[in-house]
Order: sequence, then structure tokens, then C-alpha cells
Amino acid sequence: MVTERIAMWSGPRNLSTALMRSFENRPDCTVLDEPLYAAYLSATGIDHPGSAEVIASQPTDWRVVAREITTAPVDSAIQYQKHMTHHMLPSMDWKAFSGLSHAFLVRDPLRVLTSYAKVREEPTLEDLGLPQQVALFEEFGGPVIDAASILEAPRESLRALCAALGIGFDEAMLTWPVGRRDSDGVWASHWYSGVWASTGFAVSSPGAADPLPARLEPLLERCLPYYDRLAPYVMAPRVENGD
Repeated sequence: MVTERIAMWSGPRNLSTALMRSFENRPDCTVLDEPLYAAYLSATGIDHPGSAEVIASQPTDWRVVAREITTAPVDSAIQYQKHMTHHMLPSMDWKAFSGLSHAFLVRDPLRVLTSYAKVREEPTLEDLGLPQQVALFEEFGGPVIDAASILEAPRESLRALCAALGIGFDEAMLTWPVGRRDSDGVWASHWYSGVWASTGFAVSSPGAADPLPARLEPLLERCLPYYDRLAPYVMAPRVENGD
């Protein structure tokens, strides 16, 4: 079986786990949850919630991970890989990942920061992965989708994403059963409570973001140029007759 291996590159608090749920609910798709997380923690020594448990759960050599996610047999037509952009370090040979179909999930940095600040008081630009996301896009290219579009028009946005990836859209992507999955990383208890309680994308209009703590305003200013760099490539939801 020839498997379409999709690498979705996102920063934290970007709707990334919900999008992984969406793809996992397809009968033709399996998922990998942040396969480079342990390699990233091992290489950087950064202290994240449950770091020791994460490192024990995955290979810490990025070369091993690269081989597994690009060549290991997969028992499904599609493999969806949820990646965090900051896990891709400059010391890794990015060309080892060139065989994947790359895509990019972005979100307004204001909303990212107000969300991330609730779980990590002093996030950095590197934590948010925006410079890495731009560098990955410039290296590999691929479709760019905005979390706001998915929330505003889930069906149309996912159909456009699937078309750009060369796969068919499946209505099963719009809803999923509540609860945790065996595919969730061991870090899920620290980050996934909202997704565990969900059964689909919360269709919404953008509305006003939560207030940003004043101490993070300089960081927001540093984030915006990276988001603006990718904004021209964001796909608009494709509404078709009869929808």
C-alpha cells in the first residue's frame, strides 16, 4: 500500500490537536502525535510538563524518527503527522523529511499568546515556533490553513485543505467521539483536556480575543511579522453550490 504521509506543521495552541482528531476520524487515516517531541526535549534540555515521561516514550534520536515517519510501513492510505514547528531544530537535517507532504496550520498570534499564557506564564518566540514555521514553509512549501477559517467554516476549510493535499474530503472529519485516544502522546493529560471533551470543531465567529497581559505585548510585536509572512498563502474556504 502506498501511503500519503502528511506532515502538518503548527505552533502550540493552534487547534492542532483538534485537527489531528479530525483526520483520525477518517476510516482511511492513522495519526502520529508529535513524533519529534522527545528528540526536541533531549537535545534542548527544556523543561516541559512531563518531560521525563515524554523522553521515555519516544526515540530521542531525530534520525530514527525521520526514518520511521518517512519509510516505516503504515497500514492505512493516509498517515497524518501532527508536528510542532519548534521541535524541528537547526541541528537536524531537514532534507531527511522532504519525502513528506507538508502543510501548515497558522493562527493569529494574539489568540495564540492569550491561550498559551494560561499554561506557560512566560512563553518565548521560540516556544511559539513562528520563525521555525516560516523557515519550514520556505524549505518545503505546501498549503497553509488558518485555525480561524476552520472554526468559521469547518466543512469548506477542510475540503479545501484535502483538495490541496490531493486527498478526498470525508464528512467523518467534522465530528469525533468524546474522550482520549491511544494515539495521544503521554503529554496529553497536560494539554488535551479541551479536545478530550470535544466532539467536533466549535463553529464560531472570530469575536474578541481575551485580553493580552501587558508583559506579553512586546512578544506579540515580534510574532506578527512571521504570521504576516504566511498570511498571503492562507487558503480561503471553498464554498461549492449545494453546500
